[in-house]
Amino acid sequence: MLFIIRIGLFPLYSVYYFYNRTPMISKELLITFFHKTRSPLGFRDISDLLGLSPSERRKMKRFLRELTDEGKIIRTKKNLYGSAEEMSLVTGYFEAHKDGYGFVISEKPGERDIFVPARAAMGAMDDDRVVARIENKHRREGSIVRILERTRTRIVGTFEISRSGFFVKPKNRSVTFDLFIPSKETGKARDGDSVSAEITNYPGEKRPAMGRILKVLKRPETPQEETDAIIEEFNLDRKFPRRVTDEAKTLYSPVPIPPLKKGDKRGFERKDLRPLPTVTIDGERAKDFDDAISIVRTDGGYKLWVHIADVGHYVKWDSAIDIEARKRGTSVYFTDTVIPMLPKELSEDLCSLRPKVDRLAFTVEMDFDDSGRRTGSRFYPSLIHSNERMTYTTVKAIIVDKDPEESRKYEYLLPDFELMETLCKILKDVRLKRGSLDFDLPEPEVLLDLQGNPEAIIRTERNFAHMLIEEFMIAANEAVAEFLEQSGVPSLYRIHEEPDPMKLDDIIRVLTSIGIIRDRKGIKSGDFSGLLEKIKDTPQEEIINHMVLRSLKQAKYSTVNIGHFGLASESYTHFTSPIRRYPDLVVHRILREVLTNKSLSNDRIRELETMLPDIAFNSSRTERLADEAERSVLNAMRVWFMKDKVGEEFEGKVASVTPYGLKIRLKDYYVEGFLHVSYMTDDYYQYDEKTLSLSGLNKKRRYTIGDLIRVRIDRVDMEAREIVMGI
Repeated sequence: MLFIIRIGLFPLYSVYYFYNRTPMISKELLITFFHKTRSPLGFRDISDLLGLSPSERRKMKRFLRELTDEGKIIRTKKNLYGSAEEMSLVTGYFEAHKDGYGFVISEKPGERDIFVPARAAMGAMDDDRVVARIENKHRREGSIVRILERTRTRIVGTFEISRSGFFVKPKNRSVTFDLFIPSKETGKARDGDSVSAEITNYPGEKRPAMGRILKVLKRPETPQEETDAIIEEFNLDRKFPRRVTDEAKTLYSPVPIPPLKKGDKRGFERKDLRPLPTVTIDGERAKDFDDAISIVRTDGGYKLWVHIADVGHYVKWDSAIDIEARKRGTSVYFTDTVIPMLPKELSEDLCSLRPKVDRLAFTVEMDFDDSGRRTGSRFYPSLIHSNERMTYTTVKAIIVDKDPEESRKYEYLLPDFELMETLCKILKDVRLKRGSLDFDLPEPEVLLDLQGNPEAIIRTERNFAHMLIEEFMIAANEAVAEFLEQSGVPSLYRIHEEPDPMKLDDIIRVLTSIGIIRDRKGIKSGDFSGLLEKIKDTPQEEIINHMVLRSLKQAKYSTVNIGHFGLASESYTHFTSPIRRYPDLVVHRILREVLTNKSLSNDRIRELETMLPDIAFNSSRTERLADEAERSVLNAMRVWFMKDKVGEEFEGKVASVTPYGLKIRLKDYYVEGFLHVSYMTDDYYQYDEKTLSLSGLNKKRRYTIGDLIRVRIDRVDMEAREIVMGI
């Protein structure tokens, strides 16, 4: 028995007991060690307390460096190491505001955001991974002490020449600094040019950001060129590296004929489901069909099969395709362009569940009783044969509209569609009763003419077919998540935290101001579902739904399951879209490993525990980036559509009220603009925070959320992608 005694220096670890040998050094051991310390320690103190040999000290030095890079421990200016959590430090990503301040969104589920004033941002940019120190726990205010990972490597903006030198003024307003360009790095840029610049030195407390011009960009003269500029702005890769496309071409091989015998190189049996009537249901313009469904009536209720493209069969861990997909994280969808996560050989062919051809799938088979309770689930690889490629429009015509022509065309599938309709309604009713939020919101759709110019921006209402697929995919995702959680293996979960109490107060204030609720006391986040039900079919329904949606925290990926607030689900994951989302592919692989091996080795569990947190963080980050890029293209299409309508008048609805003016959503087109108080020239308006309204001092005209208003398009700012309105 070996005793190591250190008195006084380290109270909790003053006595260490090791049986026969010192512990094997690992990152997990160090994390546990630092969680029990009361103060930061130097390298020698740590190694002495752990009783490490010279070889293990060398390993510890590497582990300390990796843990510091990951933000799990902190190295102080005096070269002492300590737990970030014990030092009131939080690791997360920085959400920057155009005025310089921002918020640190913690990686640890359940923690409130930290407000960071502009003076304390330390040059952090939007979406950077940072460490922040909490300096006021009550107000959740802090400062950034370290930037772990920079997200942006380049900036798109306007090249400007001034007396003090050469600069790039960023187009993205969340980038709050100008990029200084040394004279020898200006390339062929001229004053006023739109350029793409690489950041060579990031801003610090006492140094400016520096860079070099990569290329001069052509001023967009068409909507397509505007989309191209946004793709450049977000540094999205249109093309795949040569090694990736070469690897994709080698994947073509004959589809195996099941049943496959156990013990083959795939490890377990693939079921032949080709005789089962199966359909895909997607949008008219979809090319990647990654889910299909089948259904039958049983004695006790329903049997539902959700078939998902078996991407994991083709894309192996750490292959060239896998590494590129992990980097991209997600496919990005624009008006008439898609930047896929996987090469087209996979996304549009091998893994796309196209009709009339055999395709490999990973199937979730679920049993439901007549009340919608899931009574059983099974998971296995399969071979399917989709009978039809259905669209949401066609399925709605059959189920809802009872269209005779469409019904005759798909007569042999009508019993299946009727079963799907019944089960969908049952499942949705169960979900809503447990407190799931039901946002039935229209989405904007840009219609292009033959030249690629936007000719209309319309509201696309979600019809029953959308809801049907949504319910079945939710059911499959929950079944997979619950199975993996019960199996006790590390996995990725799709989590959605409860809203921040301050934002909840804002929503309650809005609902009180418009008379939806009268007593604000005692309302909790769990009451949201009932509140949304109260505003159904009111003039404010759509506006309030959008406000509630914006107030919620963004769903993200995590290795820690805390449930999904929006779906009121205790365990949820993403499994149903592996063609376009990397986490789904990871969950496929983990599920396959568990089904094949029955249990995972300790080494494999530790390996997953090490790699999955980084995958979760990067996948959440790339998802946010894709959303931002898609919004930018949509805003660009809106200004291109409205640029020749300056001076015209439209009817709109007040979407939000601020002290500076009103955000207006037009009635005829799904377009939003801002009406600044300075453009409201018919009176002097004052903001009432209690009622969330603007009121005229003389004419007593009052504007609040949901009010109709007649506005004029005063100006369209193509550069800022903003529509300025007047009355």
